[in-house]
Amino acid sequence: MSTVTITVNGKIVRAQTGEYLLGVLRREKIDIPALCHHEAVEPYGGCRLCTVEVTKAEWKGWSDHVVSCLYPVADGLIVQTHSAKVIELRRTLLDLYLARHPQTKLIQDMAADYGVTQTSYQTVPEPNNCILCGICVRICDRMGFSAISAVNRGHGREIAPPLNEAPPDCVGCLACALNCPTGYIKYEDAGFKRTIWKREFEILRDAKTGAPTITKEFSEYLVKNRAIPQEYFKFNDESHRKDTAVNMGKIVQWNREVSS
Repeated sequence: MSTVTITVNGKIVRAQTGEYLLGVLRREKIDIPALCHHEAVEPYGGCRLCTVEVTKAEWKGWSDHVVSCLYPVADGLIVQTHSAKVIELRRTLLDLYLARHPQTKLIQDMAADYGVTQTSYQTVPEPNNCILCGICVRICDRMGFSAISAVNRGHGREIAPPLNEAPPDCVGCLACALNCPTGYIKYEDAGFKRTIWKREFEILRDAKTGAPTITKEFSEYLVKNRAIPQEYFKFNDESHRKDTAVNMGKIVQWNREVSS
């Protein structure tokens, strides 16, 4: 893979061809806001907060504002991450986010970082904590389930299962809820039952300790699609780690006895 040289806020930076700007900027420890970015899934470019200003010497003074999570590096690229125009653009976006999510702490904190403590727009009638970042949908798709998606438009846009009914493709893995940046996606574990997206799942128990492992549906999916033996799910991760430690200890002891 070839290397390119770019200039970021006056500093020469080397990057690999094919990298996106946001990854390079974060590697350089530059604070770039982003609501919809997650390292586990493909870039989305939905929130627009990671926008930066780019130009090149041959552009003769012309510059552009691009979403850094989707913009590939190129040799000779000149990047300004906190120019006056970029700051004003982020302030406007956060002002709009605050109008839609006035009670969401993540939005409040990010807006406050840019000096926006109160929206200048009319707030939506029934605000919630879903910032429509799409992380949950992309992770669900990457996991292979596609149980939820973005539906409707405008103020009515939301993340939901088909027809807002219990999704048949959900396995209760919690990948969506645990990666939701605002905690909007709720679930409940009660005993060995889990409820999420209006659907109830049975949670398997560790055969040794009785501790919960994963849902029965998730284990069945992994057995069928990832070629993991069903026997593996008799124990949770902690039990597997302990067994591995014991077995490694036996190997070490056996090697010592052989050596002596």
